[in-house]
Amino acid sequence: MKFSQFSRRSVYAIALSLTACTMPANGDSQVVGCTPGAAAGQSAAGIQQVTLCISSAKTARAFNVEVAETSAQQTKGLMFRTELADNAGMIFPFPEPRIASFWMKNTVIPLDIIFIRANGTIESIADNTIPYSTIPVEAGEPVVAVLELRGGLAAELGIAAGDTVKWATK
Repeated sequence: MKFSQFSRRSVYAIALSLTACTMPANGDSQVVGCTPGAAAGQSAAGIQQVTLCISSAKTARAFNVEVAETSAQQTKGLMFRTELADNAGMIFPFPEPRIASFWMKNTVIPLDIIFIRANGTIESIADNTIPYSTIPVEAGEPVVAVLELRGGLAAELGIAAGDTVKWATK
């Protein structure tokens, strides 16, 4: 084998290995793995953000999400926001599993509402919810959290029921 053939094969193997280790994130950015629960500072709204990871059999995606921990934060949610970046969202953790019900009152932009089971898997996704609607959007079974992303993003990224969501390191 000539050195030039070895070099091309080595470069190809290295590139393939790096591609396998680098999982696509949102938009054009790339992440190496994803560290759920990593502090991501405060949002413009003054809410603590963390890294949230959504994994399927083929890919992992990282998001910087606001954690709506207080009752006031959960009540307001993403109301009155006029935009939401593709790598952003809001997670609503609950102390106990429950049938979650959300509406879009005072919510200007369409959202994907993702219901998360206690084992971290996605129970269901209400995609492209209708802005300002007061019709409840509900989980089909008790969940421990709800994630809101830009409307249509879950379908664009191939996020589906059964995928795994992690936002805490526990």
